[in-house]
Amino acid sequence: MKLTQATLANPAATAVAVLLVALLGLVSVASLPVQLFPDTDEPIISVTADWRAASPREVEAELIEPIEEVLEGLVGVVEMNGKASAGRASVTLTFALGTDMQQALIDVISRMNRLPSLPRNVKPPTVSLGGSGGAAPLLSWFFLQRLEGNSEPVENYLPLMESRIKPLIESVPGVSGVALGAGGRYKEQLIVEFDPYRAAQLGVELPKLAQLVGAANDSAGGFVDVGRRKYMLRFEGRYAVDELGEMVVEWRNGQPVRLADVATISKQIPDDIGIFRQNGNPAIGFMVNRRSDANLLTTLTEVKRQVAALNGDLLEPLGLQIVQSFDPSVFINRTIALVTGNLIIGVSLAIAGLWLFFRRWRATLIVAAAIPISLLSTFIVLKLTGRTLNVISLAGLAFAVGMVVDAAIVVLESIVRQRERGVAREQASLAGSERVWGALLASTATTVVIFLPVLFLEEVEGQLFGDLALTIAVAVSISLLVAVTLVPLAANLWMGGGVGRDHFSGLWASITAKIMHHTDTPARRYRIIALLLTVPLLLSVALMPERDYLPPVKRDAVDAFFRLPPGANQVTMERDVVDIVEARLRPFMTGERQPALKNYYLLLFSQGGRLGVRALDQSRVGELQAIVRDEIVKDIPDLQAYVRQDDLFGSFGGTRGIPMHIQGRDSRATSAAAYAAIAEIEARLPGAQVRPMAELEDSDPELRLRPRDDRLSEKGWSRAELGLITRALGDGLFVGDYFDGDQQLDILLRVGEWDDPDAFAQLPLATPRGGVVPLSELVEVERAVGPSAIIRIDRRRTKTLEVVPPADMTLEHALQVLTDQVEPAIAELLPGDGQVVYGGSADDLQRAIGALGANFLIALLVLLLLISALFRSLSDGLLVMLALPLATVGSMLVLSLLNLFAFQPLDLLTMIGFVILLGLVVNNAILLVHQTRQAERDGLSRRAAVESALLMRLRPIFMSTLTSLFGMLPLLLMPGVGSIIYRGMAAVIVGGMSVSAIFTLLLLPALLRLGEQKTVESVRFE
Repeated sequence: MKLTQATLANPAATAVAVLLVALLGLVSVASLPVQLFPDTDEPIISVTADWRAASPREVEAELIEPIEEVLEGLVGVVEMNGKASAGRASVTLTFALGTDMQQALIDVISRMNRLPSLPRNVKPPTVSLGGSGGAAPLLSWFFLQRLEGNSEPVENYLPLMESRIKPLIESVPGVSGVALGAGGRYKEQLIVEFDPYRAAQLGVELPKLAQLVGAANDSAGGFVDVGRRKYMLRFEGRYAVDELGEMVVEWRNGQPVRLADVATISKQIPDDIGIFRQNGNPAIGFMVNRRSDANLLTTLTEVKRQVAALNGDLLEPLGLQIVQSFDPSVFINRTIALVTGNLIIGVSLAIAGLWLFFRRWRATLIVAAAIPISLLSTFIVLKLTGRTLNVISLAGLAFAVGMVVDAAIVVLESIVRQRERGVAREQASLAGSERVWGALLASTATTVVIFLPVLFLEEVEGQLFGDLALTIAVAVSISLLVAVTLVPLAANLWMGGGVGRDHFSGLWASITAKIMHHTDTPARRYRIIALLLTVPLLLSVALMPERDYLPPVKRDAVDAFFRLPPGANQVTMERDVVDIVEARLRPFMTGERQPALKNYYLLLFSQGGRLGVRALDQSRVGELQAIVRDEIVKDIPDLQAYVRQDDLFGSFGGTRGIPMHIQGRDSRATSAAAYAAIAEIEARLPGAQVRPMAELEDSDPELRLRPRDDRLSEKGWSRAELGLITRALGDGLFVGDYFDGDQQLDILLRVGEWDDPDAFAQLPLATPRGGVVPLSELVEVERAVGPSAIIRIDRRRTKTLEVVPPADMTLEHALQVLTDQVEPAIAELLPGDGQVVYGGSADDLQRAIGALGANFLIALLVLLLLISALFRSLSDGLLVMLALPLATVGSMLVLSLLNLFAFQPLDLLTMIGFVILLGLVVNNAILLVHQTRQAERDGLSRRAAVESALLMRLRPIFMSTLTSLFGMLPLLLMPGVGSIIYRGMAAVIVGGMSVSAIFTLLLLPALLRLGEQKTVESVRFE
């Protein structure tokens, strides 16, 4: 073989190449970005628009519907999700994976230009790639909070946040931006708060007042020539804030009525920003986003260093401190350390397995050298392809540890055979490599080509597992080069006395004799073939676990999601929720009760909120979850709380939640169906959490003003003026913008607080023709309820229930219960056009199963064609493929055994294990078939050829199988944070290889000996 011959002729060049690979590999691993999971594309574009003071019904009619109208029919859109809430519209477009998102973004922006004119005080819609948070991935949450002794409202430090803190954090390399919480609602507003009684007394009409305040703007008159100069003509009509009160709004009895006579003017933070608390302190929450190509750990370390500098130099003297919410680097470091530790243990066990067979250090080290060289070469490829160092890629390396020595074992065995025949060292190295090159090429090619379907998957599973496929494929490919270059060279230069006596030679002879005996007659052969082909298939079907989407990898924190009482205002939320929750958490923060807390945050808005709690001792997270559920958030009046540990795979849609969408035009009917569905789910899925994603029925209190048109006309107003007055009497009427030199502020005109609806109805209004009249004379004021939010899926009104199955139940089982039991039970309550559809992980699971199933079949076909081409025989290719059912049953047996100790469904990572298994289990069969056909070509009969193949290949088969198993066992057996990610995959491979290695040695000889002539010859070795 030319490659082997060139290596033997140039040992110095080979040594330099190995050292160069080692050096580049070490440099690559040091510079690879480190994160928990691989980067994935998020094919989402969101459109958001703010319309302050608008109700969900107005938002739906005036914003959501027009936006959906212009966006309908976009190429590649698989789901359009709209949500109308008080003052905000959001439309999320989910595209098919593989869509050109830059072109999709251009298409969306182009279509948004066709949007009809929106109401005057609607903020222009914004289009974001990658969801409402934009495309930048989140690095971490931080909170600016007050220290003890500082009584200044934390909102007063917003200018400091904007001018000093944000720029310094954004200057950290790898940070893409800093975004304040509360959806940007921290921005100050210029509030003109009028006294309705004083305004009525002085005859000031509100529509006229709004027009005057909003019309006071600067204006330019262009350029005028005066003598020899050209002047810019400007009218400075804008009032300064401290001068705005001098605006004349009316004349009474020859005296001016100024704005200050009827209103007060001030800059204020909006009332609806919600409540932010960190460890019991009022706080400003902000999230730091990173660049997609930045090293997460390095960037986070630099951000924390910058935050520490800010705290010491700037903030602590002011009685402030920035505190990180939850540190993702802690979990990443623990998980990466676990996988790395398993990798090191696997390498040690693999080397120990080699020593068990060789009993000589030189032979052991020659073969073991394939491990570091293959792994370091893989790091180089990861770096060149722009990949990251993450749990998936490291798991791929750990799986590859035992696989990369297979080729080296076979080559060294073949070289030793040649030297035992008396062939000279160099010639033995060359001849030994050449003799097994065909089999090694076949086995390596099958291992590599089996991953091609995974690499070409565009869905989340393809993006997620691409690193796994790449690392194993590269490592195994490099191991083949090592086997035919470095191993022959090392055997020639370093291994003087061979590998020594085979301590298991008697065992190989005994196994061979028994196999030959059990396959000696046609009847025995047919029985073995029938038994080993049918029983594994039947057992595999019987033991098939239920399917799930992604492993439930839990965050090391407990989260509680709140649904607040309808209409609860900020004062009520603080008194009835915040104070109670913080009082209950205080003993855990001080350590009086266990488990002690490291930190917590509490966020509350008008429609809900969230509590995040982290234990000081992370091993007690499960205990903490029970305490939060049964003590911290329990028995708070009118509060609904859903407590759980979120999944780290949530970014891939793997939250284990099944969105159940109940759709129909009749909202009352869909609400009734949703309530019935909740009862059915709780009865049929005990332990499941059912969370409505919005109120199922109209429950937010409203004061509806029905106009009395005759009275309005009589007093000189129309419905349009009364609409403006309604906004001014409520959250505030937008009348214009004000630029203070630093930022542009909204000017809002609003009434002062009123105590109750009856007092509201009696508010006096000065009218153009009717003098002063109470509001109730112009409108009928009635109390009613309205929706808190309106959800639309594909332009249909939807009631959505998020169903989270119990921790020990698969998504497949839960979805089957929903479709077979719950859905028929509520069918009669649905309106005529009603339907139930499912989204989220359940929909992803069905799609992923279809995609993986199709790719699995493609992989089988590719494998068959490749093996047949390498053997130049379709029948031999089929013989090798018949080893696969034996592997499948072994995998199912180990999965069933694993389920006795821990919940292990057939999730996507476990399914990928079967793909890996395809390329592994055929290797032993390839060795046997290749050696048998070679012996036949050398003149042996079929029986003698099979016996010769068994005697010659048993040791390398057992060696390669055991080293592969030893390398993977830590991934299966070692517990720890994050081990659930790859535990199922390891179980599939370990079980499949173990059973297949044993029974393939019985099945393949039986298949190979079909049609054998009844002759007996002595066996000779080559």
